[in-house]
Amino acid sequence: MFIATLVISLLLALILVFSAMGKLRRDPMQMGTMEKVGFPADRVWLLAAAEAAGAAGLVIGLFWWPLGAAAAVGVILYFVGATAVHLRVRDFNVAAPAVLLVAAAAALVLRLLSA
Repeated sequence: MFIATLVISLLLALILVFSAMGKLRRDPMQMGTMEKVGFPADRVWLLAAAEAAGAAGLVIGLFWWPLGAAAAVGVILYFVGATAVHLRVRDFNVAAPAVLLVAAAAALVLRLLSA
C-alpha cells in the first residue's frame, strides 16, 4: 500500500510544483484562466504558495503521515474551490481540477491506509 501512496503523492506533488511555477512565471495560459474566472492577477502568487505548500506537505508527509494527511486535505479543499470557481462563472472546463481533486482524495485515502 505504501508504494501506491508514494507514487500518487509524488506525482501529485510534481504536478502542483509545475502549476505553481507556471503561476509565478505568469504563464499566459494560466493567466488567461485566472482572468476568465475573475481571480485578481496580483494575487496569483497566493495560489502558487498554496500549491507549493501542498506539494511540500505531500512529500514530507511520506515520512510523517499526519502531515501527509493534512496536506492531502488542503489540496482537496484547494481543488474543490478551483472546481467551484470554474462552475460559478459557467466555465464547464473542469476536467483538470476535477482529476487533481480525485488524485488528492486518493492520496489522502492511501496515506491513511498506510499510516
